[in-house]
Amino acid sequence: MTAKTAVTAKTTKPRSSVSRRTPAKRPGVREQAAQTTRDNILRAATKVFARYGYEGGSVEKISQSAKSFDRMIYYYFGSKEGLFIEVLEDMYRRMNDAELELTLDIEQPVESLKEVICFVVSYYNKNPEFITLLNTENLHRGKHIAKSMRAREYSSPAIAIISQLLESGAQKGVFRTDISARNVYLLIAATGYFYVSNRHTLSAFLGEDLQTPEALAQWQAFIISTVLRTVMRAP
Repeated sequence: MTAKTAVTAKTTKPRSSVSRRTPAKRPGVREQAAQTTRDNILRAATKVFARYGYEGGSVEKISQSAKSFDRMIYYYFGSKEGLFIEVLEDMYRRMNDAELELTLDIEQPVESLKEVICFVVSYYNKNPEFITLLNTENLHRGKHIAKSMRAREYSSPAIAIISQLLESGAQKGVFRTDISARNVYLLIAATGYFYVSNRHTLSAFLGEDLQTPEALAQWQAFIISTVLRTVMRAP
């Protein structure tokens, strides 16, 4: 749900401006090797922290999983906490990158809002590690992500695009004018997150498998209905 997804018009740069562009410098062998090592550690840490939590995700386990060395973790990330913060940032960044693939039409606010909801619900279902890592961080009262310099970069665009859709819908007379984009964002995130985060215990409690395609589709339809009933003007 980034602001960039709202732009659907394409612009073509003059041919002359393209011809003057200086080719980007390709990284050398050492730079590529360093980046590969760093990426491997980050991927390994994501899996280890998701499986063992912050306390159980030791530097030793991460370095073994990455087929690297403990000292490389300290070299690239400074500390275990620094690595965990970057894992959280990387999870948010990947969700933002996936959002950039959306093509939303501001002139069709109802359909676009539905697409945003479907994206969020689908992303949570397809990326359970994201949910697990957020659960871990919430157990620590968000003390690690609070130290991130990039955390706000990932939330502001998400709220911005919802704000644009609400404004467009209000101008067209289909959405209420007293709705907060922040609250709509929280409604979508909360209903999508809770279902996935608690799917195992809820399945046992309710006596049904909440992870079947039918159950997921039913819940997604309910979220869409709930959000639209909240934001739309009374007929």
